[in-house]
Amino acid sequence: MGTSGTTAEGGARTPSRAVEQALVDAAERVLVRDGLPALTVRAVAAEAGVAPMGVYNRFGSKEALIAAVLVRGFDELRAAVAGDADSDPLDRLMSSGRDYRRFALARPQHYNAMFGIRLKAAVETPELAEHAAAAFEALVEHVRYATAAGVLREADARETAQLIWSAVHGAVSLELAGAVLTPDPAATYDRLLRLLVDGLRG
Repeated sequence: MGTSGTTAEGGARTPSRAVEQALVDAAERVLVRDGLPALTVRAVAAEAGVAPMGVYNRFGSKEALIAAVLVRGFDELRAAVAGDADSDPLDRLMSSGRDYRRFALARPQHYNAMFGIRLKAAVETPELAEHAAAAFEALVEHVRYATAAGVLREADARETAQLIWSAVHGAVSLELAGAVLTPDPAATYDRLLRLLVDGLRG
């Protein structure tokens, strides 16, 4: 791989990291505007104003470029789930759940790509797996905090976090698919969070 890049018109060279970030930015714009099927090397190169070979020089393949987009998505999801360090453990869990939904609704193309089973299998890299795990660990930490405070009953923190994630992911996925049949999806989601917390309380 080269360590710098040029524009398709032969403009000034820029540092390699800046080129990489610009390409990921361009890939995100294509994803949001046109959807995952349109996320090709040629489309990203055109969006970024570079030659297609510049994308291959930085990432090697379309799959690696998509993986970089998903890494950024999981980092943003981790930040959303981690949220503020509220001193009340129940408030922290509830806020985390609401922020999870907020992220998914604000970035539906990212969310669907991040959890697309076939896509993830095709683009899986150690870096992507690490960043996806870090997003989950943010929830695990909230569970540990609530358990240590005596708010949640004693149980394996990762198992409890998986139960919570399974429920909220299912709810959010249904909402993104337009399959929530109640008049106020936000209120229904909040009731789901309350139900989860109440069921896990010590």
